[in-house]
Amino acid sequence: MTRPVGVWGVGTSHFGRFPDQRVETLAWEAIGEAMTAAGVTADDIDAVFVGTVFGPPGVAIRVLRGTGIGGVPVVTIEAACASGTAAFHEAAQAVASGRYGTVLAFGVEHLSSLFTGAIVPEATDADGAAGLPLPGLYALGAQRYLAVHGATVEQLAQVAVKNKAHGVRNPRAHLGRASSSGAPSLDEVLASKMIAEPLTLLQCCPTTDGAAAAVLGRARAGDVRVLSSALVSGRPWDQRSDEIWGVAPVRRAADEAFSAAGVEAEDVDVLEVHDAFTIGEIVTLEALGLCKPGEGAELAVSGHTALGGRQPVNPSGGLLSRGHPLGATGLAQLAEIVWQLRGVAGDRQVPGARIGLVETLGGAASGMDGNAAVVALLSSDPSS
Repeated sequence: MTRPVGVWGVGTSHFGRFPDQRVETLAWEAIGEAMTAAGVTADDIDAVFVGTVFGPPGVAIRVLRGTGIGGVPVVTIEAACASGTAAFHEAAQAVASGRYGTVLAFGVEHLSSLFTGAIVPEATDADGAAGLPLPGLYALGAQRYLAVHGATVEQLAQVAVKNKAHGVRNPRAHLGRASSSGAPSLDEVLASKMIAEPLTLLQCCPTTDGAAAAVLGRARAGDVRVLSSALVSGRPWDQRSDEIWGVAPVRRAADEAFSAAGVEAEDVDVLEVHDAFTIGEIVTLEALGLCKPGEGAELAVSGHTALGGRQPVNPSGGLLSRGHPLGATGLAQLAEIVWQLRGVAGDRQVPGARIGLVETLGGAASGMDGNAAVVALLSSDPSS
């Protein structure tokens, strides 16, 4: 029997580089907000699912020690950048199946204690051994996209202009708070330091510390409901594929999620998607079905995906502005969508938002089209 799942409460820390904070304090901030919003105590939690990539061994239990939660199943999940979303997915499935009644999902990452700049590639992976970091992998995809579809570097950069303008409205965003003069212009994005051609610095997400959490249970009146959630892993990928790396797993997850929810891409009012690099948002929106292949580069330029547009994307500022604390990212995306559907997102509120989407892509592993991808659909309308 499948039970309707509701998001009872969400919370996040602030996002940024906090070398003087412990990983636990970031998680406590997010978990405390989520449990307060849900109206639950430590004794109400039946199970915990945790997403983290670089969290130290035992970090889940050390976090829970400070919350009063104990004696319940605790499962830690690593699925690269989709770790937090995978934790949410498993929590939702556990509630839907009746395995547990009230479940806490949280994600946490303290990257400033490990990296002074970009994340170092995994040396045991072939791409990592060759020195190919994710900025380089995304840049190769961007070059392919520009060549095949005739898109321009200005169209790529416009994604950063849009998302950083959104991030200025988000008081918790890593880069939003620092931008006292407002969002950068198109010229400023293009003129920023070249990282991996054609991606400049302002087209790359920052390395961020942060945490996010959600409490899930059987849907009650007034709850934001989980319409569907799909988690897929990567498949073999090489030069025989006509698609850019990362597109296929997102499309597979999206097809599954939309089919299960009984809605289509055009029905979605607001989205939080994986924009670690500007090209990522463009190809993701194509994979989700918002437009045809080759048309995604025009969505930010036209205003379709900006606040005030037909389908705002990343009103939180996305990974480009809010930041990308790997294991926490997916649950931070979830929190933004829940706030949007509840109508409490403040200056970045999408009026009348009724159906929201979360997408997170985890990667990479050499020879695979991704590590994992999660797409979830949520609704504020129980009749959806």
